[in-house]
Amino acid sequence: MYNIQHIRGDFPILARTVYDKPLVYLDNGATTQKPRCVVESIADEYYSVNANVHRGVHFLSQQATELHEAGRETVRRFINARSTNEIIFTRGTTESINLIAFCFGEAFMRAGDEVIVSVMEHHSNIVPWQLLAERKGIVLKVIPMNDRGELLTDEYEKLFSEKTKLVSITHISNVLGTVNPVEQLIATAHAHDVPVLVDAAQSIPHIAVDVQALDADFLVFSAHKVYGPTGVGVLYGKERWLEKLPPYQGGGEMIQHVSFERTTYNELPFKFEAGTPDYIGTTGLAKALDYITALGMEQIAAHEHELTVYATRRLKEIPNMRIFGEAEEKGSVISFLVGNIHHFDMGTLLDRLGIAVRTGHHCAQPLMQRLGIEGTVRASFGLYNTLEEVDALAEGIQKVSRMF
Repeated sequence: MYNIQHIRGDFPILARTVYDKPLVYLDNGATTQKPRCVVESIADEYYSVNANVHRGVHFLSQQATELHEAGRETVRRFINARSTNEIIFTRGTTESINLIAFCFGEAFMRAGDEVIVSVMEHHSNIVPWQLLAERKGIVLKVIPMNDRGELLTDEYEKLFSEKTKLVSITHISNVLGTVNPVEQLIATAHAHDVPVLVDAAQSIPHIAVDVQALDADFLVFSAHKVYGPTGVGVLYGKERWLEKLPPYQGGGEMIQHVSFERTTYNELPFKFEAGTPDYIGTTGLAKALDYITALGMEQIAAHEHELTVYATRRLKEIPNMRIFGEAEEKGSVISFLVGNIHHFDMGTLLDRLGIAVRTGHHCAQPLMQRLGIEGTVRASFGLYNTLEEVDALAEGIQKVSRMF
């Protein structure tokens, strides 16, 4: 049974008030709250196990190393990678994409080569490729979408040429909630012998992701969006690709032997993990993944689907409501505007009612241009949100609307 009140009890912050109102936290697309077990694991490791990993023969170092590498195994198991050699720890989705943009660009791309992205990408899956374009003269091609927020797969196929070297695509849009058909997109790219990077930042917390079933070449996500700590992320890459890529950064840990004449690099996954990793954070990430695994990804997905369907119905009852993104396959995100009320004004006044939502362009300005707007209000649901909180949101929007 999915016991929502028991689950909410695992997240102490949900019991607090804001402006003397019960907190209604609906900004999970930006970051999720942390269960007690994650925070306690972080505190416990600092208090009882803290030592640098991989470098010490003493007991604490070996114990910390074991926890860190156990965290890597937890990630491998969670996304069903073949080997822990395919799991690289980074600072987050953004660094993971930058790593691939730099390393893949250095190894395989030259002036005129092409990368395909979509119109609904987060800036972190646009700007790194633009930096590569400035550095090496590559070309960025963009998959368009229809007015429902669904990618035009026929147009996608037309973008491929002999110069296409990589596709980099979001799994779920952080604005529209569109669940893109990444398995189909990957199969199309592979038919052209083109590898694919999947931005799974918005999908990993909500649905089961199997990298082998998807046949993804690279996949990235952040711990803080999946109920884990900030500053930790994951880059999954097929071992055969990671072996071919040059290191991203130089320093300790990623080396095998260093002399002033020549340096040889460490084996996977350490070749891409220069310096001291956030070994405390990786344990926190593992705890978070264990937590949601115990709840069950199917149960989480079903609960969030119920919330999204109910919220969509409630919000559509509000006069002058405009919802952006009504794809047939949609995740637990609703972006909206009401009449001519500015998104910032709506978000600010909802906040005074204790309701936390996100406002602005959501790091997706090209998508805003496609929609013909400057920004939206975004409500994004997590595993601990309730139907009563959806009601509070709908009533809050109506209250703010009456003020205008």
